[in-house]
Amino acid sequence: MQNQDLDLWRKSWQEEVDAHYLYQILEKTVSEERDRKLYRELGGLEAEHVDAWENLIREKNVALGARKPTFKSRLLAWAAGRFGPGFLRQYMAAWEGREVREYLLLHQHAKQPETRALAKQLAMDSAEHEQLQTDDDSKESWHSAESGGMLRNVIYGFNDGLTANFGLIAGMVGAGAQPHLVVVSGMAGVLADALSMGSSGYLAAKSEAEVYENERRKEKLELTVMPEIEARELSLIYQSKGMQAEEADRMVKALMTDKPAFLQEKMKQELEMETASIHPLREGWITGLATAIGAIIPVVPFLITEGVPAIVASFAISMLAHFAVGAARSFFTGRNFWKSGMEMFVVGFGIAIAGYFLGEWLIKFM
Repeated sequence: MQNQDLDLWRKSWQEEVDAHYLYQILEKTVSEERDRKLYRELGGLEAEHVDAWENLIREKNVALGARKPTFKSRLLAWAAGRFGPGFLRQYMAAWEGREVREYLLLHQHAKQPETRALAKQLAMDSAEHEQLQTDDDSKESWHSAESGGMLRNVIYGFNDGLTANFGLIAGMVGAGAQPHLVVVSGMAGVLADALSMGSSGYLAAKSEAEVYENERRKEKLELTVMPEIEARELSLIYQSKGMQAEEADRMVKALMTDKPAFLQEKMKQELEMETASIHPLREGWITGLATAIGAIIPVVPFLITEGVPAIVASFAISMLAHFAVGAARSFFTGRNFWKSGMEMFVVGFGIAIAGYFLGEWLIKFM
């Protein structure tokens, strides 16, 4: 057995330990008995997955430690207890989607036949788990990069503001600018970054809403002109996703009695456009606000003090913020909490160095 295979097994075992732990947290935090029952059953299935990996690993006479959740999972559990289970529910549905993809890759590339067999079974289980947690049984989240909604926009807006203004402040320090000029430049950067990101968020959401309405108008026209063809098309879509022809036709016939419902279902099934509830103004100001909060972090020390203490404090809190936002991004990318945080830490450090020396170099020619 190769060490690479053993590392994959241990990684998969730990992920299942974390999933079991988080389903237990969800069972305790949701309010509806139906939801508690769902998460209790899902947690039990994840415990079976843990047992399966443990059996496979111990068959190779390899010792395993105690079943302990990672720091990232404990942090998610704390957030669910403090702010409610909403984000954790979305995260676990997306987690199952990522597991499907990872297990399919493991099934494809693993050298051990027992690994391929187990990976295939767990991929099927995870796909079923993901479908149980979402109302949209037509959309397979392991093919989708989207999760987290508004919270995702907040984190990426915060990241953009922090990174851009940190580089600007570092450049001003490298140029030996007076403290008041650093503050003025930093605050100008806050305003510029916030307006830029806010307007971009607004325009992106507005474009999405316009695309939705344009497609909806076309589908509505087609439904008016050729309803039989549209009904047949929706039935075939259902059948392509595994539904029997008789059942698909029956569902379509029922939907045809309610044209708005049929239109909405057609948009969802054919175009994967589920809703028109897009709010460009809300997207714009929340993204802009998150960007402003990130951008002002490197400036704050210069509002309180000046000289070396301000520079050191600005560098320290900005680097910590870079690590924090990198770690936060891992909740959407599925990457390791610490690696994602350290990646952004290194990016922030590189930005500081590049900005400082650029400012120092430019001042020589002015």
